[in-house]
Amino acid sequence: YDSMIAKLIVHAPSRIEAINRMIGALDECVIEGIKTIIPYQKQILLDQNFQSGDINTGFLNNFQYTAEEIH
Repeated sequence: YDSMIAKLIVHAPSRIEAINRMIGALDECVIEGIKTIIPYQKQILLDQNFQSGDINTGFLNNFQYTAEEIH
């Protein structure tokens, strides 16, 4: 079983430009009928340590995700 239903790939001259393009791509992504981890992915992309590249393989173990409010 593979739960991945799509893959987004972006490229840009710099890390921050690529991150901004990915945020834009995720903002435009529409997936209906199931819950996704797009909000989680966007919070990672917006994290200052992630943006600066000051991370290691333990980054996600210490990442504090704040779930969006359900309306």
